[in-house]
Amino acid sequence: MKKSRPERRQGQAVVRGSLVPESTHDQRLLDRQGPADWVHMDPWRVLRIQAEFVEGFGQLAELPPAVSVFGSARTKPDSEEYKLARDLGEALARAGYAVITGGGPGIMEAGNKGAVDAGGISVGLGIELPFEQSMNEYVDLGIEFRYFFVRKTMFVKYSCGFIALPGGFGTLDELFEALTLVQTRKVTSFPVVLMGTAFWGGMVDWIKNSLLGSGKIAEQDLDLFTVTDDVDEAVRIIVEADRARSKQRQEELEAVAQHSAEPQ
Repeated sequence: MKKSRPERRQGQAVVRGSLVPESTHDQRLLDRQGPADWVHMDPWRVLRIQAEFVEGFGQLAELPPAVSVFGSARTKPDSEEYKLARDLGEALARAGYAVITGGGPGIMEAGNKGAVDAGGISVGLGIELPFEQSMNEYVDLGIEFRYFFVRKTMFVKYSCGFIALPGGFGTLDELFEALTLVQTRKVTSFPVVLMGTAFWGGMVDWIKNSLLGSGKIAEQDLDLFTVTDDVDEAVRIIVEADRARSKQRQEELEAVAQHSAEPQ
């Protein structure tokens, strides 16, 4: 049996064999140990980071309204969670939204597949990892990133909302960052939906009992997210928030136009 060579995606490039480095760009960026000459290379990294932002903005700027769907890469295709994510992708596409995922397997693949099956637009925002994770076959537009924080910016900037299905640390990272952005009003009219009441129930109880109970969050912070098992409800929440945002923008534009038309 032929032995497969190691492989890693690095931004737009793929490297194999002896060219695969021992660490990722994120690891080297965040590592403060080692020779002092790394300090002098950081200004040059800024140019690479800038290039990733430019590439992401350029590729995603003309997307229709989109929703980011998160969940575990380890979810099996024959599981109920995979089916739920696929149904969600289909429903979002039928409602006129592009579906953005991390581009990997599991829940991400299911969401992308559902969008494609419904004739919608399927987007994958990949990331360089120490272990290889290929872009799933249902991605119409795939972009590879070196840096997590650049990728996270793209998820937020080009989404009307987040929907999180059962997942691990990566899903929790995206979820709580989204909630923090909404709580601090860095983003507005941005719905966050958790799908899977049985999976998320324990965490929600902890938020209520430990965070709210000890005064670490406010009562109204519990309204920043919705938990449901219903695909139609999840899509309805996205649609209603999107309409409310559009109405607010229209009112603001009309107010500006009226003010401009008034005699000075």
